[in-house]
Amino acid sequence: MKKTLLLTGVACVFCVQAKAGYWTDVYNEMHPYIGADYVYSNVKFGGAARGMRESYHAPAVNIGARMYGYFGLEGFYQQAFKEKKTFNGEKHSAEFLAYGADMYGYMPIMCSQFNLLGSLGLANYRFDFKYPDIANRTQNRIGYRAGIGMQYDFNEHFAFRMMGRYSYLGMKRVDNIKEVTAGLRFMF
Repeated sequence: MKKTLLLTGVACVFCVQAKAGYWTDVYNEMHPYIGADYVYSNVKFGGAARGMRESYHAPAVNIGARMYGYFGLEGFYQQAFKEKKTFNGEKHSAEFLAYGADMYGYMPIMCSQFNLLGSLGLANYRFDFKYPDIANRTQNRIGYRAGIGMQYDFNEHFAFRMMGRYSYLGMKRVDNIKEVTAGLRFMF
């Protein structure tokens, strides 16, 4: 009985060591990165904000990880610059910020350095509206995002990425946002 128990314990130790090797492979297949983007946003306004300026420029920062070469997760933060517009002789202004997470799919083509990208995600958008005769308005909404793009890996540490995205918000003042982003990634 004691020998059987001892052999069972030894067999369990070998099984646990086999699993440790598996987790080492998982860690080797995950490549974290940080990045910075320029974002051009075209916002479709409605309701009381219909006369607002539609084009916004914003910097964005992101942090993410590419796993197994074909899948990735990324979190981002962007802050658009305030845009002002004179409408019917009155000055209006609006600005927005967004933060959220996206899932990415990578498809290498032609060579391992050029990838087509697809993304799906969620983001929280906060818009600040200022009207001359109405109190300032701040609105938050979680929106759905979908995008396609490309990434070129210069080497194992640096990459250039360009994406086009559509974000649906469904707010009374803001229906959707179309974005074009371009930026660099540094992979660890």
